[in-house]
Amino acid sequence: MTTRFHAARRDASEQVAFEIRRYLAARDLRPGERLGTEQELAAEFGVSRPTQSEGMRRNVSESIAVMLETHDVSLLELVEARISLEVPLAGLAAQHATDAVAAELLAAIGEADGNHPASEAFRVADARFHRVIASAARNELLRAFTSWTLDVLQPSLIDTIGASIDGDAILDQHRAIQRAIRLRQPAAAQRAMRRHLDYLSELVRSLETQTPMGEA
Repeated sequence: MTTRFHAARRDASEQVAFEIRRYLAARDLRPGERLGTEQELAAEFGVSRPTQSEGMRRNVSESIAVMLETHDVSLLELVEARISLEVPLAGLAAQHATDAVAAELLAAIGEADGNHPASEAFRVADARFHRVIASAARNELLRAFTSWTLDVLQPSLIDTIGASIDGDAILDQHRAIQRAIRLRQPAAAQRAMRRHLDYLSELVRSLETQTPMGEA
């Protein structure tokens, strides 16, 4: 007989993550065995699909953070992951662009303008810019992966290279991306995003080479 789990009201997403682990343990599921569809799991735990997805998203973000802290994955690898994800996302966003998306991107640029690249205000505006693009691409899986990397990468990236970032260069790069998306030019949007992320990648590489061995 199936036991129905109910997520606690205080923090539904964390409770769902706990219930999923307990669900797996109770059924002694083996690799390759069927877990159930998203709809079935949502019904099992008595929550909506968005709440379940949010709980899973948080778990993955926390896992990536632990990998970063324990040096199982490097900051450069996370930047490279963003290149693999966000370059095609920019192209998709340009294909599906609306005037509202273009306005949101411009607003995010405006929020960052005038703030130091190492500041919280700049980081939040920068993350908003990239999240708008991910949402505009209309691919929920890619949007989720982008969210996971941004949740972990942005704070660590700013902590590491914030003082070396040229804020005006970042904003110019964002404007080029926004322009290509607004004009619905997928190839141009991809090129602009690649230049932007390559800039960040080069900053990380240069700082890593300056770090004496044993201090990483």
